[in-house]
Amino acid sequence: MQPLPPEEARRDGAEDTQWSRPECQVWTGTLLLGTCLLYCARVSMPVCTVSMSQDFGWNKKEAGIVLSSFFWGYCLTQVVGGHLGDRIGGEKVILLSASAWGFITAATPLLAHLSSAHLVFMTFSRILTGLLQGVYFPALTSLLSQKVRESERAFTYSAVGAGSQCGTLVTGAVGSLLLDWYGWPSVFYFSGGLTLLWVCYVYRYLLTGKELILALGVLAQGLPVSRHTKVPWRQLFRKPSVWAAISSQLSSACSFFILLSWLPTFFQETFPSSKGWVFNVVPWLVAIPASLFSGFLSDHLINQGYRTIAVRKFMQVMGLGLSSVFALCLGHTSSFCKSVVFASASIGLQTFNHSGISVNIQDLAPSCAGFLFGVANTAGALAGVVGVCLGGYLIETTGSWTSMFNLVAAISGLGLCTFLLFGEAQRVDLSPTHEDL
Repeated sequence: MQPLPPEEARRDGAEDTQWSRPECQVWTGTLLLGTCLLYCARVSMPVCTVSMSQDFGWNKKEAGIVLSSFFWGYCLTQVVGGHLGDRIGGEKVILLSASAWGFITAATPLLAHLSSAHLVFMTFSRILTGLLQGVYFPALTSLLSQKVRESERAFTYSAVGAGSQCGTLVTGAVGSLLLDWYGWPSVFYFSGGLTLLWVCYVYRYLLTGKELILALGVLAQGLPVSRHTKVPWRQLFRKPSVWAAISSQLSSACSFFILLSWLPTFFQETFPSSKGWVFNVVPWLVAIPASLFSGFLSDHLINQGYRTIAVRKFMQVMGLGLSSVFALCLGHTSSFCKSVVFASASIGLQTFNHSGISVNIQDLAPSCAGFLFGVANTAGALAGVVGVCLGGYLIETTGSWTSMFNLVAAISGLGLCTFLLFGEAQRVDLSPTHEDL
């Protein structure tokens, strides 16, 4: 019997390590909760920005520096996180980073009161949190590309990705109440403490101490432990489809980060008499079923025989195109109810990106999906730094929120057009002999 070619042997080996249906269900629920807690920690600062600005005397530009500083750290560990996920396992990278960001989040109020240099210490805290959270989604992409069947990948990724809306929802609801009752430090204690409890659960029930010790040893010694070959850098970056994926991910991440950072302040200043829990909860409550529906619809259309790339592009039309239309509407209404509806529609439709570009990266390069997603999300994080700061500058300079929503629409439109023109679903990480999907 002749041995299998290396590429087929690699695919067969990958199938052997894929999760069974019960394992996939357990891990999907656990990772959904992990993503939820990631965003609980991430959005604690935007929810608390107005109160902290009043306590520390920050203006819009200074608040923008603190909000955007998260992305300064976030953009630096994307590629590293994806590469480590490809090598030692994404679940180990996620657990180690979560233990650290949970501690930093819970310690944020202490850092804020260490000295009178509040802006410096809060900026440092957010940079460090960004560094630690930057590995999460690339490691997650690597993990799911290796462990989940291709026919179930869009729904699994969308389900786990729905945790981002769940986390924003939880912090928006519970955080708003804690903010009113106990002040802004309680929001950080809440999100950081829950993250540390989640880490304890995963460590006790889903991973062994031996696996983590091995992972830490690999990190300390820098030894390769993966069977995968080296990342085909030149082969990847010669493909227009790869650059289209990077461009689309950049646009979707940047647009989302701008809205995530500034929407709470927009509602608080535009409608000061409104209840914080309404605008901090309703958009994200809508986004959760939207994310699950997009994953179900994507897998269903592909199983019905539609071309993979056609489905991915349709998801991006919804996630970047239609969502930006509703973002534009936010800048042209003075009604609180309409603003909540438009914000909900925009945020909800952005979840279709999970079943579009996020899964398309796994279509293109499943053997090094973590690395490629890390590159794409690094671009998105860098754009997020500029976008959040630029949003604050435009609001401060023009005195109008319309300019910020126009910025979101322009960024989204550019990414969508690029993906519609050059996006593909053909694998580019192996020799180019596979049929286009």
